[in-house]
Amino acid sequence: MNIGQIYEDYFLDVYKYVRGLSASDTVAEEITQETFFRAMRSLDSFRGDCDVRVWLCRIARNCYFTYLKKQKHVTGNEADFDLTPDVTDIEQQLVDKDRAFAVHQALHALPEPYREVFTLRVFGELSFAQIGALFGKTDHWACVTYHRARQKIQKQTGGIS
Repeated sequence: MNIGQIYEDYFLDVYKYVRGLSASDTVAEEITQETFFRAMRSLDSFRGDCDVRVWLCRIARNCYFTYLKKQKHVTGNEADFDLTPDVTDIEQQLVDKDRAFAVHQALHALPEPYREVFTLRVFGELSFAQIGALFGKTDHWACVTYHRARQKIQKQTGGIS
């Protein structure tokens, strides 16, 4: 595998994923660059047990949590972190900035693994099978978790559609 080709093929996927986690373009750019730097350093150890996108998102997730710890935003319990919104109704909400802010607030308040699963699905555009593999679970688990996250976000936003 060539890191240059991996970068070209997956940069946007990783960026969207981190952007969904951080809600910041600047943080997303920084974490995405760090992700590819770490991937380049460990490319020889990549066994191919999972999709390259899943591997990169794992690295990105670790980079993001390291960043948060450095920023002292982490309470020491990563289970407090949450995932992002749904693709259908919630995508439409993101068009309106006020609604988008309400969705991001609801997303930020979600417990794990809901926030991350939602982020992987909506912003990372991963399949349920890929999300399940990332967590060491089934695609059914990922699907159910995603839909529960979506319901929680819709409940928090007052059912805005």
